[in-house]
Amino acid sequence: MDAPRISLVCTVRDEADNIADLIDSMLAQSLPPDEIVVNDCQSRDATPQIVAGYIAAGAPIRLVRGGDNIPSGRNNAIRHARGAIIACTDAGLRLDRHWLERITAPIRSGDADVVGGFFRPAPRSLFELALGATNYRDVEEIDPARFLPFGKSCAFRREAWERVGGYPEWANHCEDVVFALALRRHGFRFAFAPDALVFFRPRSSLAAFARQYYFYARGDGVAGLWTGRHLIRYTTYTAATILALASWRHPWMLTLIAAGGAAYVHKPLWRLHRRAPALSGADLIRAVILIPIIRLVGDGAKMVGYPAGVIQRFRSASLRAAVAGYGKEGLQQHHLSDQRHPGA
Repeated sequence: MDAPRISLVCTVRDEADNIADLIDSMLAQSLPPDEIVVNDCQSRDATPQIVAGYIAAGAPIRLVRGGDNIPSGRNNAIRHARGAIIACTDAGLRLDRHWLERITAPIRSGDADVVGGFFRPAPRSLFELALGATNYRDVEEIDPARFLPFGKSCAFRREAWERVGGYPEWANHCEDVVFALALRRHGFRFAFAPDALVFFRPRSSLAAFARQYYFYARGDGVAGLWTGRHLIRYTTYTAATILALASWRHPWMLTLIAAGGAAYVHKPLWRLHRRAPALSGADLIRAVILIPIIRLVGDGAKMVGYPAGVIQRFRSASLRAAVAGYGKEGLQQHHLSDQRHPGA
């Protein structure tokens, strides 16, 4: 019996400064894909020209064009792919040499329909190191049974993608989580491949990080995701504010605030020590100062973004219908993106 074909897909937009790193890592895989499909989503820079240069040099890449956001671009790439197994990643990343082999192994062996790989920060500055330690867990902290694959490191059977109607094109953010939850509701078998690694650079400034987390939380609000988690965050900060005000009359309450603050930064400090044990004293002090700042900025961005997403959903009847109906009808009821955005 012939092995199923594997299509490695990604969607890109304005990635001229990093697309070569991603493609080089795709071409260096220990298990070569049967094809690579790169979807260009309205780039305004030289991204498609760089991809075309690889094609002209003989790389097994097809460049297609379509979509107006990440999920529609992914869907267009998959629509043009020929493989029964789809491996999905994103621009701005570098794949470990064994990534494709490891992330498709549970599918090729018949043990899973959907596989989530893992990701590791590749910081280039002290700020990026602190950000990575604050927001990105180590693999030992992951519960495989609860882990949801991210779009930058996942693989799935094509039939699973078809069954839920592809990625939700109404979701400008968090589309990969919505997609994974739909696959789980349909009963597809999941596996976690912790050694299927992609490497990424964290955001390089507080402003860029705040913008990223604002949009993540807004996406949660649009899709109705993690309401309990967001309510816990509002409750925690409300309680901390009350304690801080009460400490003017009852100074002993400062010990409660200090205990909460220690718990707030414990895991990031532990990750920082593991990932950069040789930091100089001055850099260590700066990183330790940065960690609570990063936590506060990230939580603030989430607390602003989530209600913005909820408001956006409730203001749009068509969006509410799309959220409620996603994953129930399959591709026959899906957006006609292939007619709107024909591939090149």
